[in-house]
Amino acid sequence: MKTLRIGHGFDVHPLVEGQDLVIGGIRIPFEKGLAGHSDGDVLLHAIMDALLGAVGLPDIGQQFPPSDVKYRNADSAELLGTVVGLARKSGFADIINIDATIMAERPRFSPYRAAMRERIAEIVGVEPSRISIKATTTEGLGFVGREEGIAASVVCLVAADG
Repeated sequence: MKTLRIGHGFDVHPLVEGQDLVIGGIRIPFEKGLAGHSDGDVLLHAIMDALLGAVGLPDIGQQFPPSDVKYRNADSAELLGTVVGLARKSGFADIINIDATIMAERPRFSPYRAAMRERIAEIVGVEPSRISIKATTTEGLGFVGREEGIAASVVCLVAADG
């Protein structure tokens, strides 16, 4: 019998001029990017926190502290790979699925969704069919609606034998 655990992750970063927009490990053409200690990839950050939460490990702020200069401008795809390794070491070798929602007024993510699914699946070592990425606006409400930032919310299911 398998032991199943669910994790939830949420992240938000402000949109700024002069920064590349990287979401889901993919560079997306846009006039602004996300500010962050690393590359600001809100989707990969939320996935990391969901996985860490599912296996009972400390969040990404503790794993990769912003005060540590070695994580400045870090590639979030590499950090996610590290988190997957930590999850597997804790006994949860099987990522059943990842279900994600990106919250942004712009840009539209439909043209990039398949590439994001493929990239995330590659990083975490699962079939793309186990990755779901949705996008929504906030109908002009709040910081997302004012185009001040982008947020992501993720749930994941992991399994361990025993």
